[in-house]
Amino acid sequence: MIKMEERMVRIYVMGKEYRVPAGLTILKATEYAGYRFIRGCGCRGGFCGACGTLYRKEGDYKLYTALACQTIVEDGMYLVQLPFVPAPKAIYDIEKLKPFGEVVLSFYPEVARCVGCNTCTKTCPQEIEVMEFIQAVKRGDLERASELSFDCIQCGLCAARCPAEIKHYHVAQLVRRLYGKYLAKHSEPLKKRLREIEKSSYEKEVDELMRMSQEDLKRIYYSREIKV
Repeated sequence: MIKMEERMVRIYVMGKEYRVPAGLTILKATEYAGYRFIRGCGCRGGFCGACGTLYRKEGDYKLYTALACQTIVEDGMYLVQLPFVPAPKAIYDIEKLKPFGEVVLSFYPEVARCVGCNTCTKTCPQEIEVMEFIQAVKRGDLERASELSFDCIQCGLCAARCPAEIKHYHVAQLVRRLYGKYLAKHSEPLKKRLREIEKSSYEKEVDELMRMSQEDLKRIYYSREIKV
């Protein structure tokens, strides 16, 4: 009997067929096939969100979207990587902006074209309510938009599928910057910690950590007290 980890499946990368072990993520399967992520996604020394993938399944007309690092390959899967979505990003000076929805719309006027089709939400591999935060922007509710888009990792797959040509992930970034600078409540513990860092209060502890073995670091990490 063939063990599950020994079973091979067929995948197609840029139209070329490869056989890879079942159970691998798309990312690992692509590397197994001999491809290298030169641009660098987060888990390969780059930034998270750079392994956006479009794929179809054999016999299925539907076009699927995913992150290659969190999706398991299936037999007969046709793959195309999208390490960059060509969606222009607005240039602005955050110091000169005001925290209003109209400001966001002035840089991304296409937001007003949203027809509520929800394609962006269905496309998002992070399961973010993308359409909802765009609607919040239209209402001028930057706090709600910032909250809903908090987990965005800038993969751009939402923009790749949007019929209104909205650059959702760039919009979300601007919204969170405006909210963080002008609207978010200030954290006194954070201010205190920053002052301590500026005074080099933790140099001794950092030096001790630098001299520790990997095993000791793991032990300290997993036994730490988490405050919420």
